[in-house]
Amino acid sequence: MKSDVPPRVVLKFGGTSVSSRRGWDTISDLVTARVEAGQRILIVHSALAGVTDLLDRLPDEALTGRHAAPLDRLSEQHFQLGADLGLDGPAVLGDEIAEIRKATDGVALLEEVTPRIRARILAFGERLSTRIGAAFLLSAHHRVEWLDAGSLLRAVQTGRQTGSSVWLSAECDSDLEPSVRTRLDALEGVGLTQGFTARTEKGEPVVLGRGGSDTAAAYLAGKWGADWLEIWSDVPGMFSADPRLVPTARLLRRLNYYEAQEITTTGSQVVHPRAIRALRDSGIPIELKSTMDRGSPNTMIESIGTTGPAQVKAISWKGKIVLVSMDTLGMWQEVGFLARAFAVFKDEGISIDLVSTSESNVTVSLDSKATLLDEEKLAAVRDGLSPLCRVQIIQPCAAVSLVGSRIREILHRMGPVMAAFEGHRIHLVSQAASDLNFTVVVDEEGVDRLVRRLHDLLIPQSTESDVFGPSWEELSTVGTG
Repeated sequence: MKSDVPPRVVLKFGGTSVSSRRGWDTISDLVTARVEAGQRILIVHSALAGVTDLLDRLPDEALTGRHAAPLDRLSEQHFQLGADLGLDGPAVLGDEIAEIRKATDGVALLEEVTPRIRARILAFGERLSTRIGAAFLLSAHHRVEWLDAGSLLRAVQTGRQTGSSVWLSAECDSDLEPSVRTRLDALEGVGLTQGFTARTEKGEPVVLGRGGSDTAAAYLAGKWGADWLEIWSDVPGMFSADPRLVPTARLLRRLNYYEAQEITTTGSQVVHPRAIRALRDSGIPIELKSTMDRGSPNTMIESIGTTGPAQVKAISWKGKIVLVSMDTLGMWQEVGFLARAFAVFKDEGISIDLVSTSESNVTVSLDSKATLLDEEKLAAVRDGLSPLCRVQIIQPCAAVSLVGSRIREILHRMGPVMAAFEGHRIHLVSQAASDLNFTVVVDEEGVDRLVRRLHDLLIPQSTESDVFGPSWEELSTVGTG
């Protein structure tokens, strides 16, 4: 029986999609089409391209009194977009700009910046962009209501958060929330709100960490009980490899949540892993689409099983990996060695990715980009571990992952594939207990050639299928033809 309730759809747009007149014309057209199709729409979008990085540096520049120039650049970027959209930028954004100046002047005056203040300053990026977005859609005769994301999303405390992460990498739950559903369902037009930001129970701004706009959109989709979430960016979905490195990479048409999350955690940056995790249990589908070519094929992430052949679906990789090798005969049959060793990483706020063990050695991998590793932290790790074992730091490395379904079933066919690693120094090999990936850590030098070779060996390049769509080269030719 067909439901009379209109579909609830969250549309999330990235920074490149909201930084130009072309992008906003596309969004306006999409809103028109969705409203005419009878859908209830909530738009969630990012700050303008480059703005979060500028705001991230702003508090430190304020400490030395050098924040006036970057604030002028911030204002000019937004005022210029406003002019391109036919808006009076100073009139639309005057109050928000004044608040940013007040916050940074306070940092300069007190000569102090706390994680709470950093979060407040970072949150302005999405506030500025969504003020412009709402004003433009109103000028285009859409019924739009600007919403403060902090009134919809509340941060929750988890065991993963300590110190500054409470403010700068906050988390929310994505459970259906009747008050949010009632509020969004009561809107007479389209809701528009910020990604990346939320508030504490006391009403103080927090941010959700890098990739937080994807995550905020997923949280809101869950709380609203959306029928699906669409994430719009400058690419049509996830590929079998990074298209910038492998032009023959194939579009992945359909993935289940676990496969998609594995691809994102091992290197793909199209969608944030936390966004996938937030909707996995509720089964809300995630559709990845391109604002550059709305008619192109795309990726759907949904609750599909692991039926079909065991196969590799993507070659992912992450650079700037640091290995910490702990070597001692004293760990053999010693109770508590790993607990004491891992406590050193915990004390430094460092997350461990991969672990390889033998009777006399434990080697772990650290993602230096994700954990903001620096030489000072690595020195602290070395000092903390030295009483327990002999420590060796190996860097820079790259983790190359073969991701797919039921990887263990095809390991016996990997002989010719492993020949591709000839000439590369292999430091660590890991086959995930989830049976979703096989990862090899090598020296970072030459990893681009290795990824291309593995892709040629493992990913079919002929006919399209339910899994593999057209290649990046084919889509780019169509898009420019």
